[in-house]
Amino acid sequence: MDSFIIKGGNKLNGSVEISGAKNAALPLMAASLLAKGKTVLKNVPHISDVKMMAHLLRVIGARVDLVGNTMEIDATHCSFYEAPYELVKKMRASIYVLGPLLARFGKADVSFPGGCAFGPRPIDLHIEAMKQLDASIEISHGYIYARTERLKGTRIFFKKSSVGATGNTLMAAVLAKGQTIIENAAMEPEIDNLVAFLQAMGADIEGIGTTRLVINGVEELNPVEFAVIPDRIEAGTFLAAGAITNGTVTVTNCLTEHIMSLITAFEQCGFKLDYTDTEVTIHGTDKFNASDITTLPYPGFPTDLQAQFMAVMALADGFCSIEEQIYPDRFKHVAELARLGADIRLDNNTAIVKGVKELSGAEVMASDLRASAALVIAGLAASGTTNVSRIYHIDRGYEKIDDKLKQLGADIRRIHA
Repeated sequence: MDSFIIKGGNKLNGSVEISGAKNAALPLMAASLLAKGKTVLKNVPHISDVKMMAHLLRVIGARVDLVGNTMEIDATHCSFYEAPYELVKKMRASIYVLGPLLARFGKADVSFPGGCAFGPRPIDLHIEAMKQLDASIEISHGYIYARTERLKGTRIFFKKSSVGATGNTLMAAVLAKGQTIIENAAMEPEIDNLVAFLQAMGADIEGIGTTRLVINGVEELNPVEFAVIPDRIEAGTFLAAGAITNGTVTVTNCLTEHIMSLITAFEQCGFKLDYTDTEVTIHGTDKFNASDITTLPYPGFPTDLQAQFMAVMALADGFCSIEEQIYPDRFKHVAELARLGADIRLDNNTAIVKGVKELSGAEVMASDLRASAALVIAGLAASGTTNVSRIYHIDRGYEKIDDKLKQLGADIRRIHA
């Protein structure tokens, strides 16, 4: 397993271009199964999760090619409707093929997903939505066996806002007979990107950007050329790296409106930020205040930036509380940050952070994607050397993060196991 060796203390300065969003690219790749022909996706990030999804699509029968950041997916000759355990166990987003396979073939055999290390994220909402769309579901030996003559439109109310379940239901409903109404739909930018993609393919969807989506099923969809939105979580991660190192970092090729909750949080800490619609600059400061946050569905503070913000707060002046409302168990990074000298106490789903004067390098281990980013950020500010192991987690969602950090002045190198 590869690791990062980081010598902390360097101020990061300069600009970094943000890659396409992992959480947008994966459902778009799955949705390409809905149309025969060649779909072209632009701004696709080179990350391991994308490679894994591409492999899964090939198993289903699609031809997938990625040249630069442009991906071509030809789903003309797909005939296999199974997402096997060997692939799905490595990546939760594999569940996204459930809706498209059911909609196109009337059959889907999908293994229960894996790839999550910070607590349970049940897929009961996905399964219940497929049932409401008139699919029969049998769960046996770790697989979801779904069958339907043709999906039928209905009204679906999600008791809890879920990005994954909203996306899967959208992809199933676009080819269903009649009208489907999704209430309490997720409003995350990645869902808006999926809706726009499906609309470009010929889907009839109303309500983009709201919690109520109305889908009128159509007979077929057509392949299109489409761009993945920039990754708001990557943008936030680099802003956090600039903040904790007292540097001046500009993120470009981003959509500022997607990270306003983070911008507001940093401004409350005393950081100065300048921004346009497509780029943001954070100016470091020797002393900044602690600020409370609570993770919430979009447009609230994203759970995927909770760990990175906590790393910055470890060096803030004073106390703050970080309340996790999306995934209450998402705190495995706390123990590793403590190894670097952070003072953090857990109280159920809330972390109480007392800022310290400095962090010290140590050997730490990544437990999941965003936790690994937090450890890298903390290591950039820590005195001495920090060794972050198991960085295959970070490669799941960040394109060449070490190279981008080097461009900003970080002393970081990758050690191949």
